[in-house]
Amino acid sequence: MSTVLKKPTWLHKKIELSGCQRLEAFIREARLNTVCQQAHCPNRGECFSKGEATFLILGNTCTRKCSFCRVEKDRFPQAPDREEPYRLAWTIRQLGLAHVVITSVTRDDLADGGAGHFAASVSSIRSYCPEISIELLIPDFLFNTQAIKTVVEARPDIIAHNIETVPGLYASVRPGAEYNRSVEVLRYVKELDAQMYTKSGLMLGLGECKEEVLRAFADLRKAGCDFLSIGQYLAPSLAHYPVREYVVPDMFEYYRTEAESLGFLHVESAPYVRSSYRAAEYLRKVEAKA
Repeated sequence: MSTVLKKPTWLHKKIELSGCQRLEAFIREARLNTVCQQAHCPNRGECFSKGEATFLILGNTCTRKCSFCRVEKDRFPQAPDREEPYRLAWTIRQLGLAHVVITSVTRDDLADGGAGHFAASVSSIRSYCPEISIELLIPDFLFNTQAIKTVVEARPDIIAHNIETVPGLYASVRPGAEYNRSVEVLRYVKELDAQMYTKSGLMLGLGECKEEVLRAFADLRKAGCDFLSIGQYLAPSLAHYPVREYVVPDMFEYYRTEAESLGFLHVESAPYVRSSYRAAEYLRKVEAKA
């Protein structure tokens, strides 16, 4: 049985949900899912109160069995809801969002992995909200090149795909996924469209060492990845992969500096950073530098 580590003081964050009612009401009315709620993200109160959310399309049941994630898992989820892209666009317009993140559960049961549903969502959002910036956080699509091409041709502003952890931990943390395949997804997006911004994210505290993390940064930059998020892994329950280490804030600052020195355009690195946390800041930082 794994020892449960005690949370340090810098991870005692109060989750305030009192300002979330309006956004949650729209989500319920539109019959949509958010990864914020599905994953019980500790930042959801902060994001919801600002009118920010990461929408989860293609249902709320995943075909992969990653040991760090609390999203429900099943080999045979329900068929995609064809009306979801339109309800999604309507909700985003009603909320008046300036930047939106769209992600999905992994759907290995679908021939295209759900790529067409991503593209339909972008098209609907562009029709309803032409000024909005759109970020897609995609699965690896089992490296189906046509599926990746479908997503790139939808012309979002950012395509993200998280490697999540270092290669040596994939077998226990991300069964069904492959480190090199995830890196290759990001490289292939750039091959299809060199101007497309790409993004990835890592969780720390799973048992990785510093050298492995830095090698992962280098692999991402070699693949042309522009943006990077780095945060502390927090186990959703005792049944999930255990936290091996609580990384100190100074180490997150060290990793941010190291990543920036490799040429990432923007890096968010802190214990409570998540892939979609402060997502609009990445484009803002690039525009400010320009």
